[in-house]
Amino acid sequence: MRFSDLLSETLHSLTSNKVRSGLTILGIVVGIASVIAMIAIGQGSQASIEQSIQAAGSNLLTISPSAAGQSGPGPRSFGASVQSLTREDAEELAGLPLISGVAPSAQGQAQLIADGANANVQIVGVTPAYAAVTGLTVLNGSFISARDDTANAQVVVLGATLAEDLFGEVADPVGEHIRSGTMLLTVIGVLEEKGAGLSNADSAAFIPLSTAFRYVTGSTYLSSITLTVVDEEQMDLAEASVEATLLQRHGITDPDYADFRIQNMADMLETVSSVTGTFTALLAGIAGISLFVGGIGIMNMMLTTVTERTREIGLRKAIGADSGAISAQFLAESVTLTLIGGVLGVIAGWAIGSVAANLLGVSAMITIDSVLLAAGVCAFIGIVFGYYPARRAAALSPIDALRFQ
Repeated sequence: MRFSDLLSETLHSLTSNKVRSGLTILGIVVGIASVIAMIAIGQGSQASIEQSIQAAGSNLLTISPSAAGQSGPGPRSFGASVQSLTREDAEELAGLPLISGVAPSAQGQAQLIADGANANVQIVGVTPAYAAVTGLTVLNGSFISARDDTANAQVVVLGATLAEDLFGEVADPVGEHIRSGTMLLTVIGVLEEKGAGLSNADSAAFIPLSTAFRYVTGSTYLSSITLTVVDEEQMDLAEASVEATLLQRHGITDPDYADFRIQNMADMLETVSSVTGTFTALLAGIAGISLFVGGIGIMNMMLTTVTERTREIGLRKAIGADSGAISAQFLAESVTLTLIGGVLGVIAGWAIGSVAANLLGVSAMITIDSVLLAAGVCAFIGIVFGYYPARRAAALSPIDALRFQ
């Protein structure tokens, strides 16, 4: 049988019962759309999380205070409740060969009041290196200077969102004043919007570290030390060097009793990528169940079609059609159904994924790999679930088929 004849017969057969063919195609559309949408949302979420980590800096090490003896798994006490890191620790770490930048910080909560507006925000005491280490960019004015830090200056740099909350649509609040407790802070800079990340710099206020010690935290202990590693490939080596230095400075011989915790951003990125990848595969697997159901629907339709067309099959075989031609006819119909459903499913999956991803605040990622996977699965389903009905049709005896009522 020529290909053109096969195609013509296939289209005629499928269009002769539009409702049944449409419902069968719908089963494939639902399955493919589910898989495409789930993969798109999963990959989009993974990319969004990875982008947040990379925006913070994938070559960063962050050191936080931790209660001694809590270096193993399980809940830990760290942050403001534990005091173990000092500015001298940060200065010592700055001398390590693999460390290119050090940014100690002390954090607290403060009520800021300006022109009748007020906000309860995170106020962060920092050194001049903090902006470069953490990737902050000043939009207007300037960042904290070494002179500000030395003089306990009552100056503040505002995140983009906080500046708008306190001063509304004022084009440049630099030079304006903010009151916080006993401090009268002068705004010296406003940061560019950084967006969502591991820390919300857009809603934070930054003051000199010495000023934070004196007016906010009431102590000289740090909340964290952020380090930049010269080479991302040497993150583990740098982490080991930092750990050894701090253990020696704190007089701790057993790393299990360290009074600090090191967070490696490269390890975090790898872990997040692995977890989100597994989650995406799980979602796709669950959605794939609907594909299996769609395949069963195709087999059911083809078996029904074989029964309805038994006399036609007998007539064709009686006038010379061989089993291969009969088998090819029904396989072609099955594969055509799945391919049509696959094309519509990819389009529907892209649309559903885009809408759902937009509601979740991430970008849907439709990759060529997922489209090729969908096409391959469609062809596979068409062949596998169409093979048995096709072979059953081809195996019919012409005499028995012609006698079929």
